[in-house]
This record gives sequence, structure tokens and C-alpha cells, in this order.
Amino acid sequence: MCMIQCGNKIQGLLDATRKLDFLAPLAFRLFLAPIFITTGLEKALHFSDTVGWMGADGLGLPFPMLMAFLATAAELVGGFCLLIGFAVRWMAIPLMFTMIVAAVTVHWENGWFAIASTNPETSIAHVMASVGFPGAHDSLINSGEVKERLDRVNDLLDQYGDYDFLTEKGSLVILNNGIEFAATYFIMLLSLFFTGAGRWVSVDYWIHRFFRR
Repeated sequence: MCMIQCGNKIQGLLDATRKLDFLAPLAFRLFLAPIFITTGLEKALHFSDTVGWMGADGLGLPFPMLMAFLATAAELVGGFCLLIGFAVRWMAIPLMFTMIVAAVTVHWENGWFAIASTNPETSIAHVMASVGFPGAHDSLINSGEVKERLDRVNDLLDQYGDYDFLTEKGSLVILNNGIEFAATYFIMLLSLFFTGAGRWVSVDYWIHRFFRR
């Protein structure tokens, strides 16, 4: 009986944290907003290049000007809406669609990792390969090859370049450009689609409180 009472008290303390449940969607919004605003602004400032990249010069998508406009608008408008918490559930829809398109057309053939793994033993692909997940074994082989090439680059820089200067802002990596970031952003947007912008620190909350009672 004592254990049950203690368990109930602990559960009660845990339930009390729900008063702060607005922090999770707020954190997602503040994380995602600058990403989408920055990428949308980049597309807008170099719109002709964006159209070319959407079309024959890159992805080969139909109606490249329309696709470029929709992607730019979704990221810019959606990013600012996430920032202030306005129409978040509505804005999550085109942003999720944008992430799906990006994952399928740009990143899919490169696998999961955004930054190439260099250690097959600690790679998540090691676990996935053990259960026969498609592509996991190839990812492990790629990790070994990436490590070999990165070690050679580091040796060359150490021997012929100013290695300390070149690496003082961070370690060298090999970009794999997989779906990892697009999938992560999609999952965060999916959560916002169901939870909304959250209480207190969003325009949506105050609109709902005063106009949709």
C-alpha cells in the first residue's frame, strides 16, 4: 500500500508538469522558424536560380516556376507563422509536404545520414543491419569508406596545410546529404500539426481564447 501511495504522489508530481506543456510546441516552433525563414529567404533572393534548380538544371520537376514559388512561399510564410504561433496547424501542412518533396527528390538516394558516419560500430545502421533493414549493410560499408577518405584528407592537411587553422572552427566531415534533417523536421511539424502552437506564447492561443469560446 505504501508503494502505491508513493507511486501516486510521484505520478501526481509528474502530472503537475503539464502546466508547462506549452514549452514543447514553443521549442519546436523556435527551432524550426529560423530554418524555414532562412531557406525561404535564400530561395526568394535567388529566385531565378531556384527555378532553374527545380527544373532542367536540377531536380527536373514539372512547372518549375510554380514549384519554386510554392516552396518559397511555404517556407517564408510558414516560418514567420511558426515564429509568432499563428495558424500553426494550417502552416504545418504545406511545410510537411515541402519536406516530403525534398526528401524524395533531393535526399532519398543518399540514404538516412545528413553527415556521413565514420564508425560502423557505433552507427545506427549497425543495429538496423542486424535485423535485415534494407540499405543498412550498404551504409555500414559506406561508413568504412568515408572514414578511410576522411583520414586521408586529415593526413594531407596535417602534412601540407595549416591543420590547426582549418579545423579550429570544427572538425572536418563528409556531407552525405541524406534524408535525416528532412525527416526530423517533418516529425516536428507533424507533432505541431496535432498539438497546435501551444498555450500562452502564441497568437493562435489568444485567438482561440477570445474568438472561439
